[in-house]
Amino acid sequence: MLNQTLARVLLGVGVLAGAASSAYADTIPDVRITEFMYKNENSPGEFIQFTNLGTTAVDMTGWSEDAGTKVGVHSLSSFGVLQPGQSAILAQATQSAFDSAWNLASTVPYAIENSSDNLGNGDTITLFNASGAVIDNLVYGTSPRSDGVAVVPGSAGAVGTNDYTGWVLLSAGQDGAFRANGSGDIGSPGFSSFAPSPVPLPAAAWLLVSGLGVLTPALRRRKAAQTQLA
Repeated sequence: MLNQTLARVLLGVGVLAGAASSAYADTIPDVRITEFMYKNENSPGEFIQFTNLGTTAVDMTGWSEDAGTKVGVHSLSSFGVLQPGQSAILAQATQSAFDSAWNLASTVPYAIENSSDNLGNGDTITLFNASGAVIDNLVYGTSPRSDGVAVVPGSAGAVGTNDYTGWVLLSAGQDGAFRANGSGDIGSPGFSSFAPSPVPLPAAAWLLVSGLGVLTPALRRRKAAQTQLA
């Protein structure tokens, strides 16, 4: 009886974990454009942020970005493996200068643009995977104008839709935004309010299973009591 009860509980954990994983994967996209600044004023360089909004790690080897439709212009291979909820930066500056200005840890995935004419005032950001397929695309206009102030999706519904009307300028204090070097441009590189932060399902399942450490003695006591009554 005890083994059957444990089996049912474990089966329930597996079903719940599987259902949650499936539902989450069906509604949340994977790597997406989550922030950019086309023209820096008082920070080291323009930048684009990509965030893994999915629940599985993504190997960014062979991925690239372009302000158009050409594959391989700006390599993102240096991002390595992007973990769920992790953001990575493509910027027009050295990593040390960018990290220093924005108070980022050196562990934040980073890639340097290999040209100085990537983004313009009203342009395109295209993200390609290693096969050259378009994973995300944003054609942005001049309003809101991201000149010295980063732009982010105004809601989860604006992520990955290529509809710039849903994007908004950041203000200091909003979604982790602050001024570079304390008084410069406004942005929140390295952070996205849309990044998932749930307890990983394996860990959640382990917590539930670990709870059986409390449940099991109780089941055994119940079984012993039933035996005595019989």
